[in-house]
Amino acid sequence: MIILDTHIWVWWVHGAHELPESYRIIIEQHEAAGIGVSAISCWEIAKLVEKGRLHLPCPLDRWFTLALSYPGMQVIPLSPEIAVESTQLPPPFHNDPADQIIVATARTYGCALLTVDMKIRDYGHVQLLP
Repeated sequence: MIILDTHIWVWWVHGAHELPESYRIIIEQHEAAGIGVSAISCWEIAKLVEKGRLHLPCPLDRWFTLALSYPGMQVIPLSPEIAVESTQLPPPFHNDPADQIIVATARTYGCALLTVDMKIRDYGHVQLLP
């Protein structure tokens, strides 16, 4: 399984030009093995819509139904283990709680994370895909 950062998930679902072609290929190659998104990504998307920073082509509940129906997609719940890991990440890591939970999810599950977020990419304590 691979873990998608929130923006990667949105870009992939929307077929956005921001998603590097190599990332699209990686995602498609992992459909059989599983594609995970942290439950916090659902919250992040809902908050972005609430604040008017993300506009979806349909109501939010419908968008989630569609976005989670892709082959291999699964939401990874916020478990106590992930919550604890998110507060004990090896330093240095920035203070964004959602990013902490996403990184902790990847670390807890031993999965690679797909992101273009340079704050995460520069962090040496999570497995990343190119």
